[in-house]
Amino acid sequence: MLHFSTNWLQGRLVLRDFDIREEAGGVSFRAVQKTFQLQVFENFMEIHFFWAGKGTCCIPSHGIYGPTISAISVAPNFEPTVKKEKTNEDKEFLGMDARPYTFTYAELRSATNDFNCDNKLGEGGFGSVYKGTLSDERIVAVKKLSVSSSQGKSQFVAEIAAISAVQHRNLVKLYGCCIDGDNRLLVYEYLENRSLDKALFGKTGVYLDWPTRFDVCLGVARGLAYLHEDSRVKIVHRDVKTSNILLDSELNPKLSDFGLAKLYDEKMTHISTHVAGTFGYLAPEYAMRGHLTEKADVFSFGVVALEMVRGRANCDSNLGEEEKFLLEWTWNLHESNQQIELVDKDLQEFDEVEVKRVIGVALMCTQTSLGLRPSMSRVVAMLSGDVELATVMSKPGYLTGWSFNDTSKAVCNVDSKIDASISGSTDPYTPQEYRSRAN
Repeated sequence: MLHFSTNWLQGRLVLRDFDIREEAGGVSFRAVQKTFQLQVFENFMEIHFFWAGKGTCCIPSHGIYGPTISAISVAPNFEPTVKKEKTNEDKEFLGMDARPYTFTYAELRSATNDFNCDNKLGEGGFGSVYKGTLSDERIVAVKKLSVSSSQGKSQFVAEIAAISAVQHRNLVKLYGCCIDGDNRLLVYEYLENRSLDKALFGKTGVYLDWPTRFDVCLGVARGLAYLHEDSRVKIVHRDVKTSNILLDSELNPKLSDFGLAKLYDEKMTHISTHVAGTFGYLAPEYAMRGHLTEKADVFSFGVVALEMVRGRANCDSNLGEEEKFLLEWTWNLHESNQQIELVDKDLQEFDEVEVKRVIGVALMCTQTSLGLRPSMSRVVAMLSGDVELATVMSKPGYLTGWSFNDTSKAVCNVDSKIDASISGSTDPYTPQEYRSRAN
């Protein structure tokens, strides 16, 4: 019987059909050592070893059949110049299933040139994000939480644990973190094409044709489906919007900013919590009552999908009354069977069937009733054409009940209060509830 093995290191084939008996010069107890040099990225080494016996389908007769590999050792070919001392902060990571790599504050300060404003990529609810270059030449995005943030150390550690537990091609990857006194930072992969809103709304030189936009919609849906249904811990993102969707060098989408994400017990139907998100993308039950389920993300995805079709933000006060609110305008076009009028005028070519499919899915996702909104896995199936798209029958109550008569007060800007008058609403929330929330 021949003993063959195939070995992969860091995704590279280093041995193929290696015959240890031939290498050893026969059956003996002589050790055969193999040495390979490789680079280690992200503090992780991947080794794939496959052993196969060839030449027989039965167990051979009695003899000497020792293990093909008895030990694996790893040693650096350089003298480390930095020694990291363990601190009390390490206790914060005890019990974590997937402990993230911890950077020192000095490392990240050096990587970002002391958090120079020239390296600033943006600013979120909990702090600023900077572009940095690590000592191993990896380019990263460093999220530095503000000291004044209400997020305590335990919340920060819980966020790290949650992010470390989820891995998906449509989620931004976490490289590690830093806890140094009041300084708390997260280190993410850096994505060359920045956020979707900048690419989509014409703030960069990136052009998104229709096939790319459709793939972005599908990728975001897959990422959310993973968070809701396939991840070991269920996560509701709570702030799905174009600025929280990043694009890599090949324009593949990745969901970012899990600082607002909360874990929830799958046995609970909902969690009543304070609202944290962006108006315009918020589901009515979440905006009005703080009623949070994964269907709030489904609603937000529906708004993003319409923005992808039109190539504009969900609310634009510079437009006429008919087109100002994207969701309301889409419904009007849908009811008159003119959905194609919604397509971005900058798109020279597009697939009409796919456009109508995306619009139909978006209208289902933004229904008032949670029960009428599909799960994200079903959204993926509908977008992919694996299941038939259901017919959307009626306009949601939160649209039929809203009358935007006072245009001088109606506000479109994100993170601002809703100001509108309501009459004759068929929405499950009363006009009084809307007014109390708006004021």
